[in-house]
Amino acid sequence: DWIERVAHVPVDDSGEAADVCLIEVGGTVGDIESSIFFEALRQFQFRVGDDNFCLMFVSLVPVLSEEQKTKPTQHGVRDLRSLGLSPKVIFCRSTQRLEEATCRKISNFCHVPPTNVISVHDVGNVYHVPLLLLEQNVHRIISRELKLEAQMEVENPNMKEWTDMAFALDGFKDSVQIALIGKYTSLSDAYLSIIKSLKHASIACGRKLDLVWVEGTDLESTDENGEEKTDKADFDAAWEAIRAADGVIVPGGFGNRGFEGKMLAANYCRTSGKPYLGVCLGFQAMVVEYSRNVLNWKDANSAEFDEKCDHPVVIFMPEIDKDNMGGTMRLGARDTKFTHQHEDVCMSTAQILYGGADTVSERHRHRYEVNPDRVDEIHNAGLKFVGRDTTGTRMEVAELPRSEHPYYVGCQYHPEFQSRPLKPSPPFHGLILAATGLLDAHLEKAKASI
Repeated sequence: DWIERVAHVPVDDSGEAADVCLIEVGGTVGDIESSIFFEALRQFQFRVGDDNFCLMFVSLVPVLSEEQKTKPTQHGVRDLRSLGLSPKVIFCRSTQRLEEATCRKISNFCHVPPTNVISVHDVGNVYHVPLLLLEQNVHRIISRELKLEAQMEVENPNMKEWTDMAFALDGFKDSVQIALIGKYTSLSDAYLSIIKSLKHASIACGRKLDLVWVEGTDLESTDENGEEKTDKADFDAAWEAIRAADGVIVPGGFGNRGFEGKMLAANYCRTSGKPYLGVCLGFQAMVVEYSRNVLNWKDANSAEFDEKCDHPVVIFMPEIDKDNMGGTMRLGARDTKFTHQHEDVCMSTAQILYGGADTVSERHRHRYEVNPDRVDEIHNAGLKFVGRDTTGTRMEVAELPRSEHPYYVGCQYHPEFQSRPLKPSPPFHGLILAATGLLDAHLEKAKASI
């Protein structure tokens, strides 16, 4: 019931249900935790009919002694069929392109046509994978299995721009080094959208991304008890990484751990002219740091960490319930209006990066916001809140004028959620442009077309 209901939810502005709904069942066939999902799919296939259900199986084809082994695939399909599910397409991961004999063997023993055995072998970069699938006619296989031939607008999609990007990436010589300051750096998947957005922006700038992980607490000179650290090895290494990086990003997060380190990094970038992008909590770190060191509100803080401070420059949003934490965040796409130019009548850097748009829609995920009662003082002191919500009371984008800093930008929303390989998120694109010395030329070109 849930699958069928979600499959009919519109995914774009048309208001119509999607033609195809992709469902992934992770793990390995035979895992007890995934058995209920396989049973749900077994029943689902009869409810919707064979023409509306195309099961695809991903399997490993290891290469041992220069021979491609098909036994893992055969056993996986056998276990799957024992659950009442028979795949129509088999994707085979391997270090090498599948040999014709291997495809025939998998076809014979797994009950699929040879054309439906797809080789997904190692390639130079992940962006070659769609080209592999196109080369093996996966789009035609799907349209045939789901009876969508009449709805296919073109026989082959135009992948020229994507192809150019994939092959160009293989030839990049120069790199750009970005320091990512977080609190979950031991688990890179926690920042997967951030990483992908940085890669998209780096590709657009013709650079390989060299990402350096920095734990926020390592930038602090004191430990969790407030005592001076005796072992400064991690502290020194973290600050050396910040100084050596071409740019710095502080992504979103929750909790007090590492927040002082993020503010110290924001301060260093602001005063040294190093490109900086703050997202969500990284945006709030900019505001707190500026309040402390420019407005001299020494106890300025976020109410998330100190509710009793005299200068709470970041506060809990009034419409959010403090006692119930489940489903209480400000979520989803919201409009941001670019409301302010700089004193020299220059359009803000953020607005230029967004192509001069007056309003942009970006996705949000937060409970705290810049204190509306402190906005004017902070804005007039120099940290410009150039983007605000449609009411004008909720701060969305802050930056320093380009006359003061090459790129010091923060946003309350999460622009990484809408970044795409051929259309990088504007704030991330701006960071990489600034880190590579290409921002000024890009902005001048963009202004000329606005």
